[in-house]
This record gives sequence, structure tokens and C-alpha cells, in this order.
Amino acid sequence: MPMSRNITLFLLLLLCVPSFVGARTLNDDYVDSVSRSNKLVFIDGRPVDRVELNLYTDSIRSRIAAFYYDQFHHFMDPGAPYFLFLSKDSKLAMGIGGAVRMRAYYDWGGAMPSPGFAPALIPIPADPANMKHFGTTPAGTCLFFRVLGQNKTLGEYQLYIEADFTGYQSRDFRLKKAYAIINDFTVGYAPSTFSDPAAVPPTVDAQGPANKMTPTSVLVRYMPVVKDKWYFAVSAETPETSIGADGSDTRTVSNWLPDFAAFAQYQWAQGQHIRLSGIVRTLSYRDMLQGRNHDKAGWAVQLSGVGSPHRAMTVFATANYGHGYASLGGDLMMGAYDLVGDPSLPGRLYAPASYGWCLGFKYNFTPMLFASLSVSQTRYLPSHRVSPDEYKYGMASAVNVFWNMTPRMQVGAEYDFGYRRNFGGAHRSARRVGAMCMFSF
Repeated sequence: MPMSRNITLFLLLLLCVPSFVGARTLNDDYVDSVSRSNKLVFIDGRPVDRVELNLYTDSIRSRIAAFYYDQFHHFMDPGAPYFLFLSKDSKLAMGIGGAVRMRAYYDWGGAMPSPGFAPALIPIPADPANMKHFGTTPAGTCLFFRVLGQNKTLGEYQLYIEADFTGYQSRDFRLKKAYAIINDFTVGYAPSTFSDPAAVPPTVDAQGPANKMTPTSVLVRYMPVVKDKWYFAVSAETPETSIGADGSDTRTVSNWLPDFAAFAQYQWAQGQHIRLSGIVRTLSYRDMLQGRNHDKAGWAVQLSGVGSPHRAMTVFATANYGHGYASLGGDLMMGAYDLVGDPSLPGRLYAPASYGWCLGFKYNFTPMLFASLSVSQTRYLPSHRVSPDEYKYGMASAVNVFWNMTPRMQVGAEYDFGYRRNFGGAHRSARRVGAMCMFSF
């Protein structure tokens, strides 16, 4: 895995970035502009003293800016809310916001059968009836509520609920996140501790890089911060597995143990960090020939980071490897690869290996205008012979430009290129151009 090793070495070099980072980046300037683009509504009267009012509003806006530096904030997540309801004693703030997002895309030379651009979905051979395709989707349109508060008993707490239109035909309203943060604890439906959404480069396409690990699950997480630089986290998470049982020799078994995930992270500036994360899973199935249930261990590790070696430049990188973690994200999530059949032992399944990597660059021409480039790969590494038409590896690349016309309106355009190769040697590529327009409030 020479490429995977190169990406790992690159991530380690990110630790040297702090000595080259300036006090502020152009992205920080953009965050400031959005954090001040809001309407403050006091629900029980505003402070009378002008100095007190200014200090209070500055404090609130600094907390709003923190939305963008959240440890699990993804580029596609909605921004800070426009409407903020505040209490006079500064102990309660509630934001109501959302986004209207529209995407359009065009495929040629062999259409991808999905609004999301994933190399695993490239048809081999090509379907002559579907060589070109134009599509649109409102997926990603969302509403959210966020409450920030202080309590004598609980201390600092935060409540968050988000729902979006990404269900059936990208129009059904579904719950995306719902969690509570009380000091160092998170409880609810939240991004997995194994994920690092901030290290995923920006894309117009919702699928993102071929190795993107951004699962969401019901969890309990403990995440203390040491000296404002070191972050540690451990969590128990509700599993969602994808077992390749055939229904005759093997069958799936109900999940009966949570996934356990953890990470250690060093952060040298807001929005810039390097993180090592891992997850351990119990993957169960039933051998119908022997009439026995079996439990296999699944595990994965991920090294990820995001840094700004220059005021205008941001670098994103991830590398992950493991056995039986395919359902957590990336290209292999399109199939049932957590456990697959062992051809030498009928009735038995095993957890195959896989790895992935992604490298991305973002350049801000101004705080409101930037372009980015990313390349990613996922490779499937079964330890037994597989069918020649089985997916071997896929690569995805994206080149895009985004313009924040105002702090609340963003447009973007992108060119995507994907490549898939099967174990038998058959391969195909896919191309897409896409555009996006988003209004947030």
C-alpha cells in the first residue's frame, strides 16, 4: 500500500504546519462575516448599558463562530443561524436556521445511476440506453434548531436538532441529527467518533471522496479537552452493519453489542488539527449448515488532518484501513462488505480488509471566493478469490469553485472524474459536471 503510506507520512508532516501558520486565514475572515450576519432578538429585554450590551453581543457572536470550528462540522453542514433569541442574563441562546440547496448535474460517456457520484456505482459494461443523463436534486435542504445555555447544575450545555430532505427521491423529510452536549458528554444521534468531517475537502457533489467516513449513530461520547490543544474522545455507538449473508448457508444475526470508537487529536489553531481515530465492532452471523452463531471482530483506524500552511491555502487529508468497516462510509458502503463469504468453507463468513485515502487542497482568492481540488481512492482487499466482476478499487477526483455572493448565499460548480476497476481487469471511467446554489438563514 505505497500510496496509503505516502498519505500517512503527509499527515504526520501536518504537525509541522503550526510554525508556518499566520494568526488568521482568509477562511477565518469569512467565518467572521457570517457570525455577524444575524438578527439578535432578546426575549426578556435587552441590557440597558451600552458597554454591557456590546460585550454580551460580542460574546454571543464568538459562540456562533464556534459553530464553524466544531470538531464534527462538515463543509456541507448548515452555517450559523440568522435568527438568534437571547435571554437578558446571557444564560440562554436559541438559534433557528436552515438552508435551501439545489443541485444540478450532467453525466456523459456512461451515466452514473445516482445523484451521488460514487465510483462503485459505475456500470460495467456500460448501458447503451443510459450514456447521458441530466438530473436535479433538492437534497441537503434542511432546518435546524440549536440551543446554547448555562445552568448551575449542568454547567454548559447545548441542544441540537437537524432534519433535511434526503430521503426517498431526495424529497422526504428525515431526521439527520439530534443530540445534547453537556460539558464533555454528548448523548444522542450524532456524528461518529470515528469520523473527522472537518478533514473532508469541499465538494459540490453530496457523495464526496471515495473514502469518506462520516457515519451518524445514536451514541454516548465523552470528549475532554486538555490545555485547549489536546482533544480526546471515547464513545459507545449503535451499530449498523452490512453482512453479505446469502440467506441459505448463512443468515444475518441481530446486532447485540455497540461499536466502540475513540480518538486523540492535537489542535494548534481553530479549524486546524491532526487526529488518530479507531473503532472496534462485533459482526455476527449464523452458520445454517452447522446451526451455530458466530461473532467476528471488525476494526479500523484513521489518520486525518486539516491545516493551513498559508493564509490562503488549506490542506485536507485522510487515510483509513481496517477489516469489516465498509458500512461506515466510502465506496464499499454501496455493497455488503462488512462480512463476506469464505468460498473454501461453506457456511462461514470473514471480515475482509480495505483501505482508502484522500488528499485535498483549497485556495481562497478572497474570503468569499475559493477553489478546491481533491483526489481519493478506496481499495477492496479480500483474502479469498472473488468473482471477476467484483469491485477491486475506485478513484474519484473533483475540481470546483465556490463563491459566497453574500454571507448567506453560495453558488458552486464542479467537474468530477471517477474510475472503477474490477478484479477481472474490466474497468470504466465516469464524468460529471455539477452546479449548486444554496441560500441559508
